Amino acid sequence: MLKQILPIIGASIFVLLGIAHLYYTFLTNKFNARDGAVTEGMKNTQPLLTRQTTIWNAWIGFNGSHSLGAIFFGIINIILYTQLYNFTSTSVYIQGLNVAMCLCYLFLAFKYWFKTPLAGIAVATVCFILGWVL
Repeated sequence: MLKQILPIIGASIFVLLGIAHLYYTFLTNKFNARDGAVTEGMKNTQPLLTRQTTIWNAWIGFNGSHSLGAIFFGIINIILYTQLYNFTSTSVYIQGLNVAMCLCYLFLAFKYWFKTPLAGIAVATVCFILGWVL
C-alpha cells in the first residue's frame, strides 16, 4: 500500500507546484524583475533567434509551458498509480523514467531556482524513489 501511495504523493506535489507556478505566471506580477527597467527591457527586446517574439513573451511562455509540464507529469502518474498500478509497479521503465525526471527537476531546482520548489521536488523525489525500492 505504501509503495503505491508514495508516488501518488510525489505526483501530487508536482501538480500543486505546477498549478502554483501557472497561477504566478499568468495571474500575478511575481515573475517581473524587481528593477522595472529590466522588465521593460525584456518587453522591448527580441532574441537573436527570431524577431517574432520578445524576451518577455518567451519568458512568460517558457514559464507557462514549464508549469504545464509539471502538472502533466503529476497527473499522468496519479492516473498510472491509481488506475494501472499492477502495470506501473512492475515496470522498471516507468519507475526509472519517473525517478530520472524527478532528479532532473531536482538538479534544476538546486542550480537555478529557490528553496520552496527545491524542498517540494526533493520530497517528491524521495517519494518516487521509495515507491520504487520498497
